[in-house]
Amino acid sequence: SFIRALTGFETDRLKEEIQRGITIELGFAYLDLPCGHRIGIVDVPGHEKFVKTMVSGVSGIDILAFIVAADEGIMPQTIERFEICRLMGVQQGVVIITKKDLVEPEWLEMVTDEISEFCAGSFLEGAPVIHVSSTTGEGIEEVRSTLDAIVRKHDFHEVFGPFRLSVDRVFAMKGFGAVVTGTSISGRISVGEDLRIYPTAQVAKIRGIQVHSQAVNEVEAGHRTAINLQGVDVADIERGMVLAPPGSLQANYILDCQFLYLAANAKPLKHRTRIRVHLGTAEILGRISLLDRDELQPGDEAAIQLLLEHTASVWPGDRYVVRSYSPVATIGGG
Repeated sequence: SFIRALTGFETDRLKEEIQRGITIELGFAYLDLPCGHRIGIVDVPGHEKFVKTMVSGVSGIDILAFIVAADEGIMPQTIERFEICRLMGVQQGVVIITKKDLVEPEWLEMVTDEISEFCAGSFLEGAPVIHVSSTTGEGIEEVRSTLDAIVRKHDFHEVFGPFRLSVDRVFAMKGFGAVVTGTSISGRISVGEDLRIYPTAQVAKIRGIQVHSQAVNEVEAGHRTAINLQGVDVADIERGMVLAPPGSLQANYILDCQFLYLAANAKPLKHRTRIRVHLGTAEILGRISLLDRDELQPGDEAAIQLLLEHTASVWPGDRYVVRSYSPVATIGGG
């Protein structure tokens, strides 16, 4: 509702999303700012059952819109989402308290205080806090001008490395063939160039590129991108795969990582514990190998190896999130 009020786009496309009033799949919109920049918006699910989808939407974001409903305050899933954003290296954001029309001013003040306390010591400490109503439109203009001010000061530097895109959607378009979408992570690529679909050995040619539904000849890092591929079947591509130039990446079962075991965990993490690793838009089962100890205490950081059950194609410095195998909860990352 907030994104619709801000941009005019309806990000809930699925019939089930509209019926249930919740986000299930990633939703996308954009906003043209007075400074001339167009920002891409990724709407991620808030429900605890869809954390896997949420993680895939967070990779590559610059600004977090941390949204809390005034009538509910901070929920358990809010806390988990926030930890994920920290682990994924998000550096700045804006706090948006929605549904202000449903509560009394005293209640709104109490929720605002609760959120500032929660954000203390994190990247959101001192971030702008805006009260909005998606129904009446109150506060929406302030969100636009705040985002404009943040983007004006933002340092847009080219993200080093080969062109990479983590696939979050794949579909067939009549007369065009396979189309994949995702956020471009690094580098740049042009129409006519070849891309390999990692971890498979398939190579396809770029037939067309779109950024926010507009055809472009070249795309660089940080954009919501759709790529039309020639010479590959839709059935051979799935969410979690990575598009990059042939020879630029390698598919591996073992990754060397720096790992933070969250302080909120109730018990130590044992060597070779089975876990779920979220990398880009992929979820891969595996085990954590502790290199210099038998167990890790909550709040500890260590060099580890991730022993994966399926290969992953990554780049040095990539962020990842680890969730426990069962029951599923976010336990760390790095």
